[in-house]
Amino acid sequence: MTQQVPQVPSTEPELAGIRNFRDVGGLPTTDGRAVRFGRLYRSGHLAHATASDAAFLAGLGLHTVFDFRNAADIRLEGPDVTLPGVRNLNLPLSDPADGAEFWQVVQRGDLPQLRSLLADGRAAQRMVDAYQTIITGRTAEHSRVLHALAEDSVPALMHCAAGKDRAGLSIAVTLLAVGVEREAVEADYLKSNDPHRRYRVRRAEDAPEGMSPEVMELLSPLFDARAAYLHAAFDTVDTVWGSTPRYLSEGLGLSDATRERLRERLLGTE
Repeated sequence: MTQQVPQVPSTEPELAGIRNFRDVGGLPTTDGRAVRFGRLYRSGHLAHATASDAAFLAGLGLHTVFDFRNAADIRLEGPDVTLPGVRNLNLPLSDPADGAEFWQVVQRGDLPQLRSLLADGRAAQRMVDAYQTIITGRTAEHSRVLHALAEDSVPALMHCAAGKDRAGLSIAVTLLAVGVEREAVEADYLKSNDPHRRYRVRRAEDAPEGMSPEVMELLSPLFDARAAYLHAAFDTVDTVWGSTPRYLSEGLGLSDATRERLRERLLGTE
């Protein structure tokens, strides 16, 4: 029998080395239920977790940490902190070589380079394209995540580097699978813009113009959580599969029985 978890809000912790952490409990479903607290968490990477951060995470009773970073991310930031008894499942949602030169320009490029890559809406379009590609090109990974959650991987934490794009989409897909309203999915997604959650933009110390106002304006679409990005993912689901149920069944291979087990794992009683 699925363990019953009280439907009470969890206190959001002050984590020193982990950004964008939150419990997605409380989000409403279309049938009047809600995601249970203590079942599904999201965050940025865990590589810089302090001892107190790790102790907090260890106290959550996690079964699985889903790490959506690629090999290049892990080389840059480091591996996740080890949590005793917790499975760490690395499922990259982007190829390590994809955009490597692009991100080098972000780190070290001068203004002319950044303008040529990012100005006039090109940065935002890059993000829209990335969200669409993850939806259409990473169905196997999202299917694996949902099947794992339905089987035994709850409580779970999902993260990437910043916790807003790859993790954000994976959380969104999971929430759609259990019937959370799209508006509620979007509201949770946009919380990544809160000042204390935002990923810290990093530029090389010797980068031309450093982090000048114009540089930051050019970079902002890459580090923002924008509703337009999530809408692009939703629109792709509707365009390619016609509806969310067909995306889940045909795109991700979720049976009705698996979806029901997933709902039992993540949702409160009616």
